[in-house]
Amino acid sequence: MSESIYIKSPREIERMRQAGKITAGARSIARQAVAAGVTTGEIDRHVREYIRKAGASPTFYRYNGFPGNACISVNEEVIHGIPGKRVIHEGDIVSVDVGATWEGFVGDCAGTYPCGEISEEARRLIEVTRQSFFEGIRFARVGYRVSDIGAAIQEYVESHGFGVVRDYVGHGVGHQLHEAPEIPNYKTPGRRPDPRLVKGMTIAIEPMVTYGGYEVKTLANNWTVVTVDGSLAAHYENTVLITDGEPEILTMAEDI
Repeated sequence: MSESIYIKSPREIERMRQAGKITAGARSIARQAVAAGVTTGEIDRHVREYIRKAGASPTFYRYNGFPGNACISVNEEVIHGIPGKRVIHEGDIVSVDVGATWEGFVGDCAGTYPCGEISEEARRLIEVTRQSFFEGIRFARVGYRVSDIGAAIQEYVESHGFGVVRDYVGHGVGHQLHEAPEIPNYKTPGRRPDPRLVKGMTIAIEPMVTYGGYEVKTLANNWTVVTVDGSLAAHYENTVLITDGEPEILTMAEDI
């Protein structure tokens, strides 16, 4: 991750908007593809085809060696699920994380979606995870600190009895998928650096929430992160522009 925070110019922000629009569209395509009997590899193919047709490239493909175009994580898988032959079944919840690069700028977003009828517990987990993003974004304004976002997310999630993953965090995004600063989804008392938000920053806020304990581990494939206790996990993310007023979500256009 870059050490310095990169503030975008108006022209660069326009490119970020287009990258974000394409990325949001890819997330929507993936959401629509979630169905019983479909493989995670088939969803990945839909994402790839959509992004390329839009004139962009899948950011995740071969990023640090990742073999897929999207991260597709099912049930207890938190993030970085490798798409392939795994079949999705009725009652599963499927987290899809996508990125698209357009004219040198990256959009990054994620969401967790149900396959058919799911349990009430799974439904609540998805809803709380998504809403926790919106609790955090209330502090994505000039003058607040990065830590204010994470504190709001954690407070909301834990008030509903769920866990917030500590091992992975949000991040700046722009020319690169991962830029400074890191955006934790939890309280970070005394953490440094804890920069104030300024106009022109673009950040990816992405709460990762578990039904049980927040401890996670990485599987033998060196990518897929799962809950240690096997509990369900959900993920929600958008790319956000800090303005001199309300934050602008660059990846909301196709989020239904």
